[in-house]
Amino acid sequence: MHVRPFTTAAAAALLGLTLALTGGSVSAARTPAPGPYRLDAPEVFAHRGASAYAPENTLAAIDHAEALGVEWMENDVQRTKDGVLVVIHDETLTRTTDVKRVFPGRSPWRVADFTAEEISRLDAGSWFAPAFAGTRIPTLREYLARLDSNQERLLLEIKLPERYPGIERETVQLLDEAGWLDERHVGRRLVVQSFSAASIRAVHALRPDLTTAFLGTPTTAELASYAAFTDRINPWYGGIDADWVAAVHGLRGPHGRRMQVDAWTVDSAAAAQRVRDLGVDGIISNKPDVVRDAVGGF
Repeated sequence: MHVRPFTTAAAAALLGLTLALTGGSVSAARTPAPGPYRLDAPEVFAHRGASAYAPENTLAAIDHAEALGVEWMENDVQRTKDGVLVVIHDETLTRTTDVKRVFPGRSPWRVADFTAEEISRLDAGSWFAPAFAGTRIPTLREYLARLDSNQERLLLEIKLPERYPGIERETVQLLDEAGWLDERHVGRRLVVQSFSAASIRAVHALRPDLTTAFLGTPTTAELASYAAFTDRINPWYGGIDADWVAAVHGLRGPHGRRMQVDAWTVDSAAAAQRVRDLGVDGIISNKPDVVRDAVGGF
């Protein structure tokens, strides 16, 4: 079924209604992007926060995404030497911090070889731009608190789970302690994903109510085997076509819902429109505002 574009006037009316219902709170009702709007537009996920505009996986990146009016954040979770869950993408600290200067002689500078206190001393912003000097790597607990403050939602990636035995249970436990496993968060604000099928199976076994996603592009013949433990298949955008997306949509996941597809990492308007036309449900982007405007999201 074709859904008619959502007009600018309709968007303004929707915003006015939302403001009325929220008592006029601008933070509660995000200003929509310039139209036209489409009710069938994919959801947009800010990849590592708005990482084209602020240092990836930092509080600054999710604050910038919040300012853009983007609700879904994507992040990466690893574990320190002393068992603290932190938000960082790379296995090593070298690309996005000054670890070589602060801790010379600690090669190869893996996240897992440093304590949380040591990591808290690193500058995770200067590599991106001088304006972000002094930005820190957040713990997952700090990150979740900021998301709640910003009224944002989370696509959480368990990174390199084979290097961190038990990280699934620890992540679920922390989500619970932080208040993220109540009905409101689990139902509308949280998805857990990984490139490891075994990791996603473990999360599903621990909390069958959680929405999960597998990162990758299984063959059409393999897709059915994933439906028992994951709700979404999240592929690289350049490796899919409309038939593959339709094959995913033809299956029902562990919660009885149609399986979904969130494509990554899409940063141009043209690519966003192409994957939208393939029928994807979500688009993960370093430039979520560019993608949102290109696909008519709101």
